[in-house]
Amino acid sequence: MAAAGPLRLPLLAVRRSWPRCPRRGAACPSAGRIRAAFLRFFEEKHGHRCLPSAPVRPRGDPTLLFVNSGMNQFKPVFLGTAHPRSELAQQRRVVNSQKCVRAGGKHNDLEDVGRDTYHHTFFEMLGNWSFGDYFKEEACSMAWELLTEVYKIPKDRLYVTYFGGDSSLGLSADEECRDVWLSLGVPASHVLPFPMKDNFWEMGDTGPCGPCTEIHYDHVGGGRNASALVNQGSPDVVEIWNLVFMQYSREVEGNLLPLPQHHVDTGMGLERLVTVLQNKRSNYDTDLFTPILDAIHKGCGGPRYQGLVGNADVGHVDMAYRVVADHVRTLCVCITDGIYPGLTGAELVLRRILRRAVRFCSEVLHAPHGLLASLVPTVVEVLGDAYPELRKSADQVMDIINENEVAFLSSLERGRRIIERTVQRMKPSENFPAEVAWSLYGNLGFPLDLIDLMLEEKGIRLDSAAFNELVLEDAKRKAHGPQEGRQLEGTVVHLDVHSLAQLQRDNIPATDDSPKYSYKLGQHGQYEFSPCQATILMLYRDQSLQKEVGAGQHCGVILDRTNFYAEQGGQDSDQGYLIRLGQQDILFPVESVRLCGGYVIHEVTAVETLRAGDQVQLFVDEVQRLACMTNHTATHLLNFALRHVLGDSTEQRGSHVTAEQLRFDFNVKGPVTVEQLQRVEQVVQDVIKRNEAVYMAEVPLALARRVQGLRALDEGYPDPVRIVSLGIPVETVLTSSSQAAMQTSVELCCGTHLLQTGAMEDLAIVSERQLVKGISRVIAVTGRQAKQAREVGQCLAMEVDSVSIRMKQRRSTSVLEMQNLSKEVGQLTKVVASTTMPQWQRKELQSILKSLQRTANTAIKKLEMQQAEEKAQRLLAKHCNHPVIIDTVPADSLSILMKVVNQLCDKSPGTSVLLLSPQDSGEVLCACQVSKNCLPVFSAADWAVAVCTQMEGKAGGSPIVAKGSGNAKGMQGALTTALEFARSKL
Repeated sequence: MAAAGPLRLPLLAVRRSWPRCPRRGAACPSAGRIRAAFLRFFEEKHGHRCLPSAPVRPRGDPTLLFVNSGMNQFKPVFLGTAHPRSELAQQRRVVNSQKCVRAGGKHNDLEDVGRDTYHHTFFEMLGNWSFGDYFKEEACSMAWELLTEVYKIPKDRLYVTYFGGDSSLGLSADEECRDVWLSLGVPASHVLPFPMKDNFWEMGDTGPCGPCTEIHYDHVGGGRNASALVNQGSPDVVEIWNLVFMQYSREVEGNLLPLPQHHVDTGMGLERLVTVLQNKRSNYDTDLFTPILDAIHKGCGGPRYQGLVGNADVGHVDMAYRVVADHVRTLCVCITDGIYPGLTGAELVLRRILRRAVRFCSEVLHAPHGLLASLVPTVVEVLGDAYPELRKSADQVMDIINENEVAFLSSLERGRRIIERTVQRMKPSENFPAEVAWSLYGNLGFPLDLIDLMLEEKGIRLDSAAFNELVLEDAKRKAHGPQEGRQLEGTVVHLDVHSLAQLQRDNIPATDDSPKYSYKLGQHGQYEFSPCQATILMLYRDQSLQKEVGAGQHCGVILDRTNFYAEQGGQDSDQGYLIRLGQQDILFPVESVRLCGGYVIHEVTAVETLRAGDQVQLFVDEVQRLACMTNHTATHLLNFALRHVLGDSTEQRGSHVTAEQLRFDFNVKGPVTVEQLQRVEQVVQDVIKRNEAVYMAEVPLALARRVQGLRALDEGYPDPVRIVSLGIPVETVLTSSSQAAMQTSVELCCGTHLLQTGAMEDLAIVSERQLVKGISRVIAVTGRQAKQAREVGQCLAMEVDSVSIRMKQRRSTSVLEMQNLSKEVGQLTKVVASTTMPQWQRKELQSILKSLQRTANTAIKKLEMQQAEEKAQRLLAKHCNHPVIIDTVPADSLSILMKVVNQLCDKSPGTSVLLLSPQDSGEVLCACQVSKNCLPVFSAADWAVAVCTQMEGKAGGSPIVAKGSGNAKGMQGALTTALEFARSKL
């Protein structure tokens, strides 16, 4: 963690030398020192392990857009789903400072940021945790000691709250917690009970929860009793620390059950703590923000930040300072952690944050373009010691902010014009139309709060009722999309915390899944998978463990051992079936396999009664498994090839392996070129041709951490951890001087892999696209599919070559022939875009086809102009000096006919022209142009309508030019009508 260098004072030294700020202007502890003291207190004095902050992009939690609290990374512990051999599962006492973002979703502070002096989208959460170790007495005692003895906060300014009970749920007051505080010397008048909404914390609608105790600070002090202001929203008395005692689990039915293990989860916002210890009344007046506010002032040249809010903040200048300072911190942290401004999910929220900041820079602070990105070095200076990853990505963060700012300023100008134009058309006291606001939001990417602010400045209100209807309609549409039904996914296979605890109490051992790695190469190079026999230990259905499940019922089967691979590490689970010994003709298909707290759950629909104790034989679908093995090894090889070609800064951002294909997401500075795609494929193919051995071994996690070049480890890996190395034995990789991980693919991986790379046969990247700025996704196929993709690509390349040759060798002056070639190019373009083929080849062919389309279009226009000029000359000779020309002429298209009309009018100014052209299909084309001298009496649109109506057709246009079509049966009458209409107007 960041407590390095001068910040790592011994705890005793920290306590003795801790500066207090009795008055403004006195020397105060820095935010960095305050953070370091917190971590050191729990680490050195109370035996906690100090863990680094998790990235703000949630790992394996689809319910969150961002990590929004310190406990997010520990949810597997609270839920009991952490792998028993993982480092996380071994922890008992933990402390850290967690980067958090609250914007979008349930916890959303975005719209409040800037309006006051304490809301933020990004903040740091200091926390200490106990996983089944200490509980209320120790947690409260540690907190009180830190605040009053280390930070030296006056005791008379602190108030504590506890859960006052809830009779409707049968929960009594948490008197145990109250008594702990009293025993620590907190006066009874400062120990206050509160109801469920204030002092009972829940992770979600279901799951671990429990009473909490909060510590509040009175900014005023002076010996007064401020107990009446606690939890009343007063800015003078604020909560600084929340200690949650997880002792219950909220069930689906809404009832509470005691947890098998008690946990402690505490959270204290660093920003609020620093405000207290630096004797400030606003978070923005602390050294976490003042350097950024100073940089904003220097960059925009306007008035200095004064800390004003509400009506006192004339022109919203100080609000803009706060918005920009907060948002640039969020942007730095999110982009560094791999969340880039985009169009969906967390990326969309980040885009709104960036655009909100840009708008305040531009319109309120009147700052020059680029101010927002120029603040990044200051943010790095403030936060870089705590989170060193910010220093490494500063340049990339600045580039992404600048690119997005340019794009948004263009949209902002367009949006402003739309709002201005709409306001001008509105009647007095009319609300701004919801559909216009929705269009700004959906099409130009305007954050909704920006629309409100822009309208607020004009004294106009949005039609909120109509807008909310549009929001609901959009939500309904999304609800019927691909996400629908996902809530039901995994209801069988995910063990709840009580069932996990019961399994452990009953001494049911974790599933031995090592047989999934039991396979070898046969004499003829074929893969041979070892058979596996197992015993049913328990069945799981309707959120309860059962000894027996009847025929036709859906259930999870827990075995003592298995050779099935459970879905994890981005690899799909195995499929297959199991049979009971002695009943070879009755198959129980295994639909999916999941890992939960060390237990492998096989999802099965029982065709007959299943019982605990039944002996079963397991049969993995070997074809599907081998395909997954092939694609997983290919994923590792692709990762290595991308880093080799694009540079060492290229990092994996996600992957998914199925039997059909592999998907790989990675960060990249710019578009991936055709040449780079070809080189990546070539690196992979070279390794395939060498038929390198794939080495796999389990090693202690501590040893794995020393491998040079291995990507960063997190707490999710079991110990020992499995290393997969291509071409170099794991023993060699582990030697202290080895550079193997720099020269080949070496990764931590629990997946199943080939034993030799030759079985991959081939790899073709069939898709590559940017998900968001800086993140690309490739999809690749292997083996026969890759070869087929290349064959298809070659066939399409030959077709494109054929069209290209015919285009170059054309001798005909026929417009129709060129139009046919143009159509052929268009059809090939669609086929190339949608066909599975190597992506580098797709890009090459698309470039050629784009050029051919331009050539065809140019040739068609040239031929049409030539034909039009020839026909116009003949018609001029025929109708010399006539004020009106009405005639028929052969023309291959309406475009040519219109050009003939234009040529006639250009060569004979003052002449009005209407031409008809009968087609082989029986249709008659019509085009006309009226001399400007004849306006407004004579209208081309009316002329064309009169003529085409006579032919039972339609027409349209302007007073000067118009066109249409009709039926050949009425052509003679149409000519007569054209002449009569012209005479009547001239």
